[in-house]
Amino acid sequence: MVAASYFFYACWDWRFLTLIAVSTFVDFIVGQALGSAKNPKLRKQLLYISIFVNLGLLGFFKFFNFFVENFHAAFSLFGKPLEVSTLHIVLPVGISFYTFQTLSYTIDIYKRKIEPTHDPVEFAAFVSFFPQLVAGPIERAKNLLPQFQTKRTFQYSEAVDGMRQIGWGLFKKIAIADRCAPLVNEIFADPASHHGSTLFIAAFLFTIQIYADFSGYSDIAIGTAKLFGFRLMQNFNYPFFSRDFGEGWRKWHISLTTWFRDYVYIPLAKARAVTTWTKITNVFIVFVLVGFWHGANWTFLFWGFLHAIYFLPTHLSRGVRRNRRSPIPELREAPQMVFCFLLTVFSVVFFRSETLQQAFAIFSKIFSRTLFDRPDLINDQNIFYASFIIFFFIVEWKGRRGKHALEWMTNWHKSYRMLTYYSLTFFIFWFANQKQEFIYFDF
Repeated sequence: MVAASYFFYACWDWRFLTLIAVSTFVDFIVGQALGSAKNPKLRKQLLYISIFVNLGLLGFFKFFNFFVENFHAAFSLFGKPLEVSTLHIVLPVGISFYTFQTLSYTIDIYKRKIEPTHDPVEFAAFVSFFPQLVAGPIERAKNLLPQFQTKRTFQYSEAVDGMRQIGWGLFKKIAIADRCAPLVNEIFADPASHHGSTLFIAAFLFTIQIYADFSGYSDIAIGTAKLFGFRLMQNFNYPFFSRDFGEGWRKWHISLTTWFRDYVYIPLAKARAVTTWTKITNVFIVFVLVGFWHGANWTFLFWGFLHAIYFLPTHLSRGVRRNRRSPIPELREAPQMVFCFLLTVFSVVFFRSETLQQAFAIFSKIFSRTLFDRPDLINDQNIFYASFIIFFFIVEWKGRRGKHALEWMTNWHKSYRMLTYYSLTFFIFWFANQKQEFIYFDF
């Protein structure tokens, strides 16, 4: 499995295997030392070594040019420009994911939540497990590592369910996300030449695209893992059907949001007196860091800041939905779901824009009279593509009680299931010649 995972990653660029190997080696050694160390000061120093190495590598490849450029801009404001230069740095695919995964291992050992593994091959397999290596889910050692330590047997029912989940993930990626991408790219490349109505539809399509793209990858990864007898955590729980932003945040990229909850928000909350002000500042710290995790651009930082504003009303009112009503949304709650979805649509304008100036220019056109003009996108081909989006929403709604959208089909008659599988496969191959790279490969 380690050899297969390293070969899988090498197909992108073999040179960056060194980074995975360094993270693996350092955290395996640190984990061993943490497991035997008794001195609190020594244990803290060991933890700092893991944090420094992992975040140091991530910071250099992801944020070096961002800090250099903004350092130069800050001095230029005072009339003292500096002679600085940036580097041509290639962002290694998946570095944000496997860095957080291996870092959680040493943190959990430090907190004595888990015991370190003494098998370097098992640990290397945990860090590099190929289905989720490049775009998650970001697994925890307490869930995934023991699965490498136990014997696995092939289970036909699990494999069938895995193939079903892979099929739906491929459909979302190829027939939904990749169909939205060309339209979104064209409009965001030159927003000034489009009406507010067209820009709003582009923001709507990008919201669909990023969800179908990322959750599609997660479905493929989780389904592939099932073929090998591994159970990965659910990474998306139908966030488009959330009734408030707090619920939506808990259902989107679950492996990342729970990582920041457990390793950033909870430690901050324990370290400071619990007041309304500390709750607010802790939320802003977490969400800005989440934005920064996505990329070295002020648009991502503002996106995180905006999400904090969305999240605070529910958080401060302690409105955790699962303690108030059924977690399964119902059709009568459609107005709440539509409002929450619109908040998401507006926030992704910052996520997709190249600069803050471009994002605010787009909003100035959306909130203008041109919002009611005829969109530029209406033609027969796009109407045909819209039917796939409607189908996608129907299937996701019907499957919202399961771990993935097609799980509810298990009780169907075989002929209906086969018709659905063949139909999905047909459209996957039909659209496969217009492939787009996974969005989260850039993060």
